[in-house]
Formats: sequence, structure tokens, C-alpha cells
Amino acid sequence: MDQLTQHLHMNEGIAETSYASNSSAQKKSLYKTKGVVEEAILDVLSKFYSSTMSATEKLKNICIADLGCSSGPNALLVVSYLLDTIHEKCRESDSVMPKILVFLNDLPRNDFNTLFKYVESFHDELRKTKEDASGKCFVAGIPGTFYRRLFPSDSIHFVHSSYSIHWLSQVPTGNDKSNKGNLYITKSSPPYIIEAYLKQFKKDFMAFLKCRSEELVKGGRTVLTLMGRRSLDPTSKECCSLWELLAMALNDMVLEGMVEEEKVDLFNFPIYYPSLEEVKSVIHSEGSFSVNQLETFQVNWDGSDSSEDGRSGTDKSRSSYLIANSIRAVSEPLLASHFGEEIINELFSRFGEIVANYAAKEKTEYTNLVISATKR
Repeated sequence: MDQLTQHLHMNEGIAETSYASNSSAQKKSLYKTKGVVEEAILDVLSKFYSSTMSATEKLKNICIADLGCSSGPNALLVVSYLLDTIHEKCRESDSVMPKILVFLNDLPRNDFNTLFKYVESFHDELRKTKEDASGKCFVAGIPGTFYRRLFPSDSIHFVHSSYSIHWLSQVPTGNDKSNKGNLYITKSSPPYIIEAYLKQFKKDFMAFLKCRSEELVKGGRTVLTLMGRRSLDPTSKECCSLWELLAMALNDMVLEGMVEEEKVDLFNFPIYYPSLEEVKSVIHSEGSFSVNQLETFQVNWDGSDSSEDGRSGTDKSRSSYLIANSIRAVSEPLLASHFGEEIINELFSRFGEIVANYAAKEKTEYTNLVISATKR
């Protein structure tokens, strides 16, 4: 990992600007993919813990990994879905629940302390609502990058990851200043920088798939959700506009002498929003997975259900505040490490105002890709 991505982690704790308090869009995405997750775990159960199997044929443990789990309550939302589905299926078939081993993974700088506090309350709730399942679920934290091996070969039955794989292992452009004034690729970025971002994504996603193909058992399932785009154009506004708005706020501060221009020119986020075609291409090239489902869906930037149209002025003001805080929650550690903590409050105050003006004229939606696949 390069020096910048050593600071890649979400804002810690449960304060106003923490990730735990500002991950509504991520939560909405988990709700929207609930059906895909449930289908995948039912398939796992049918293969490895079917009611028609003898006691010796059934697995004693079902191993689940959530990669890039972060530290808020969302980390255990998918675990809840999985346990609910497994519990209900076993109840219907009058089977004893298998033991469920859940591995929560993120980078070493992740706020695992806050995460484990949520795990404690999760177990408390399990004891109240599913007493027969409360002693069957075991949760552990696994620090490390998911672009390398995390688990023994043929040991995992289900892999889940949401809103993580669009984060790259390193900044593709390094210290190159030619993406001047930008924080991500835009229409003004030189073609070779756009190509460098795609090349880095392909390299990282290929590494991710190769590692998971080693760790998953044959017939094991994976559900991956990441930010992406429907357009073939990697500089389309559906994936670039939000970062352009943040760059506008930074460049305004440059003009006022609050931020050094060279620092902006040297900074690029280690992210890439791929198209469906780019994702398909890497999966096909890696060759270990059969795709069950691959589609896109939209989520509002502020995580709300309603569209931006028709909101009252107060609601729009609240919405821009939530959007600014959500981007701050995921980007502050990277920005503070490069620009210094002293600019952060001013930067996101300006960013919120710019977002409010933008939202009055344009859609503010993330495009998400969801991939459900089976290891061959």
C-alpha cells in the first residue's frame, strides 16, 4: 500500500462526523441487496446443510466473511439477514441450526473497538429474539487487506462485501501533478491517468477474486456490492460529480490562500467506479466464478427514499448537510493526513453549500453494482 492508503479508514467512534453516524446510503444499499444475499445463503445451505443430508454429510460449521466491514452498525446488518434466513430455513425443515462462524474484515486502522461494541449488543439481541440460535453464532475480527489472502484454502462458504471494492489498494497516479486541480478522474484528466485508474482497478479486482477463489469452497457463494456506473464513460457525472464538487470547495480555498495549490495537485483519491462491462471482463478473465446476477441500482447520496425533487428548502438544507457529513466520514482521514486537520471543518462547510446548489438542479444518486457469483 502507498503512503496515502495507509490512512484509508472511516472516521472512528459514534460522534456527529463518524462513519457509524453517517452511513445511511450504505445502509440503504444493504436493504436493496437483501434478497440477493438471502438467495445466496439459501443456496449455500442447500449444498452444505440440507435437511435431506445425513448427520455425517452435513457441515458442522458455516463460515461467512464480510470484507471491508468498517465499524458502524451496518457491519452486523448483513449478519442479521443471514442468521434470520438460516434460522427460518432450519425451523421450516425442523433441523438443528449449524454453528455460524462470522469473520469481520477490514484494514488494520479500522475502528475495531467500536465494531466489537456493536457485536456485544448484537449477541444480546440474539439472546432475546432467537434463544435457540444465540449460542450458534461466533464473531471474530480479521484485520488485513482483502487484496491478499485472509483465510485458509477451501474454508469459507459465503463471502460478502459492500461499498468497499471500489477503494483501490493504492493511488494509481502516485505523485503525478498532471491531474491538476482534481481529486479523482474528470473530463479534464489526461487520458493516461484515466487509463491508470482502470488498470489499477483491474489489477486489484483480479487479486481480490483470485484470493477468494482460493478461500471459498467449491460451490461457495459471494455477493459483492460496489459503487460504479451505467455509462461506458469513466468521467460521466454519475460517478465523478460528487468528487468534482469537493474539488471545487478545495480549489476555492486555494484561491483564498487557505490551501496550497501544489497539495491539491498532488492529491488523488484511491477509488474507481467501474462499469458493468469492466466488472464482467475481470470476472471472465479470472475464470473461477460463475455469475448468478450482475445488475445496477440507484441510492440517493443522502440515503433517503424520496427523490430530491419536491423537497422543501429545509429538507434540501438537511440533505446537503447529511451528504457532506457522509463524504467527510469516509474521506477525512485521507484528507487530514495530506492537507492537515485544520482545514477540514471549513472544507466540508463549503462542500455542503456547493452540494445544496448542485442538488437543486441535478440528480444526486449513486449507481451501485451488485454481483452474485458461485465458485466453480
